[in-house]
Amino acid sequence: MRSPLNDKTKLEHIQNAILTIEEYVDGKIFEDIVSDKILRHALTWNVQVIGEASNRLSKEFLEAHPATNWRGVIGMRHVLVHDYYQIDEDELWNVIEKDLPPLKAQIEQYLSEMDEQ
Repeated sequence: MRSPLNDKTKLEHIQNAILTIEEYVDGKIFEDIVSDKILRHALTWNVQVIGEASNRLSKEFLEAHPATNWRGVIGMRHVLVHDYYQIDEDELWNVIEKDLPPLKAQIEQYLSEMDEQ
């Protein structure tokens, strides 16, 4: 049986998924995710990881960090997993382009604060 992951480890999973997404989309445009099925699947998977790791953060951590739209992050994961048959490439690209940069900054801040403790 695996031991439970702490909030810092979950934040590191989120950070790694964001960095992976950034690597995958470097030099890419929207049309690339429409035409490249493997890229689209890889991006979708990593957005799901971000949502799942966020969903598993402790209630105390989530409540202590209300500046992050946890509900939106977790909700996107639910859409990708449960409504997989109707994934909208426009929405996926929008999440990557607009939502991930501020989330990345917040996650980096939270990890930095944890390292200082």
